[in-house]
Amino acid sequence: MSYLFPTYARWEVQPVKAKGSRLTDQNGDEYLDFTAGIGVTNLGHVPSTVKEEVIDQLNLFWHTSNLFQSKLQEETAKLLVEASGLDLVFFCNSGAEANEAAIKLARKATGRSKIITFLHSFHGRTFAGMAATGQEKVKVGFGPMLETFEYVPFNDIEALKAALDENTAAVMTEIIQGEGGINPATPEFLQSLETLCHENGTLLIIDEIQTGIGRTGKPFAFQHYGLHPDIVSVAKGIASGLPLGAIIGKKELGQAFSPGSHGSTFGGNPVSVRAAKATLEIIFQNDFLNEVERKGAYFQNSLKTKLSDAKVVKSIRGKGLMIGIELTDNAEPFLVQARKEKLLILTAGSHVLRLLPPLTVSDSEIEKAVNILSKVLGS
Repeated sequence: MSYLFPTYARWEVQPVKAKGSRLTDQNGDEYLDFTAGIGVTNLGHVPSTVKEEVIDQLNLFWHTSNLFQSKLQEETAKLLVEASGLDLVFFCNSGAEANEAAIKLARKATGRSKIITFLHSFHGRTFAGMAATGQEKVKVGFGPMLETFEYVPFNDIEALKAALDENTAAVMTEIIQGEGGINPATPEFLQSLETLCHENGTLLIIDEIQTGIGRTGKPFAFQHYGLHPDIVSVAKGIASGLPLGAIIGKKELGQAFSPGSHGSTFGGNPVSVRAAKATLEIIFQNDFLNEVERKGAYFQNSLKTKLSDAKVVKSIRGKGLMIGIELTDNAEPFLVQARKEKLLILTAGSHVLRLLPPLTVSDSEIEKAVNILSKVLGS
């Protein structure tokens, strides 16, 4: 009997310890972990530098309140601001909360109510997150959704033009749709989207919860395309596994989030923020990010070479160390088989295997994963 709600179809693996790219289960079996906690442990499991900072903070204090000044929050927010080119940060606890904050801020700042998102998008499981998500399966059984959300096809600029009107507060998009199948936006679409938003007085929200914090080889994925968003939501990789989310926005939006307009009791918790500061100081270094780009290219090229004869493979796509393998068949059996071969990976939709290794993964670990996938996929 389990005392937990059955909200997850849990695997048979129960982690007991982990370090770097390796995870050990209750039977003593060691796995190569290319899930990274669903894109969270970007520095690998239990990174030493972050661990030391967390222990030091635990010895100081764990929690006070956001009524107090926080030098630590300011220092961590500065890292996000300098890396993004934006101005102000609000800390919360998760990606869903970050997207809630982004939606609230956009509506309050513009005085408009409509939010446009894209089919196959994913923005969280709260009511605003579900309403923003362009996938019907996450909404089933929960009754009427929040109003004034509209969904258009991804990479279809004409559909966006038709939907955009004077009541549109924001367009919210991922640069690469994660849960929707590792679907990248085209550069042309992104550039046109930004232009349309600016012409219409509509804010551009970019959901970087899975693509941000170095995952694609830049601090944020929008930077590959020279975009200038109004609001960016981040979480997952920001604090090496401790719960933290944030939005980063332009300074002119600051007056819309005045005292009392929004808040979070645990948002910006000192232990999580201390972990974030240590994490960002490593990931936002140019040499580190260049290595992510190199390893990502190496991984994709190795997969394309090794799986070139695999009949079940339709395409391999992604950016940096966010990679999807689209299959002709349902992906779940291959996920299970990879796990039997001691490689942990994910799905993204029904027919895509999703690979999210730690950004610290080694070339030899990439080679091992490629060989396992080759075996599993029958090439």
